[in-house]
Amino acid sequence: MTMPDGSQTAPSPPFRATPRAHRQIAEIAAREGRPRAGLRLAVEAGGCSGLQYKFELADEPEAGDTVVRAEDGTGAPVFIDPVSLDFLQGAELDWADALMGAHFAVRNPQAVSGCGCGVSFAVG
Repeated sequence: MTMPDGSQTAPSPPFRATPRAHRQIAEIAAREGRPRAGLRLAVEAGGCSGLQYKFELADEPEAGDTVVRAEDGTGAPVFIDPVSLDFLQGAELDWADALMGAHFAVRNPQAVSGCGCGVSFAVG
């Protein structure tokens, strides 16, 4: 990409999910009796910061979805619609297993602010 001053910048890396996230999606899907399901990750209006992440199991991608698979081929896929992908460009999905509880965590370089819940964010 060419900046106004003529310098070049590398394009934002595509969305990725960690191997731990892919494995956890597969474990959740298996527990739900849907071993071939993946995780639908969407960005929607709402939350205390303006946008929020939505997570749900999906048995297959919808038309136009980007399908993100683990580099090593293990675990379950992540499905992202085109509008949400714009908000997730360069982001990473991980599985956090902390004292406060286990959950999916999105590290999103486009998020300029967020709230304590970790699900709501704003972009600049």
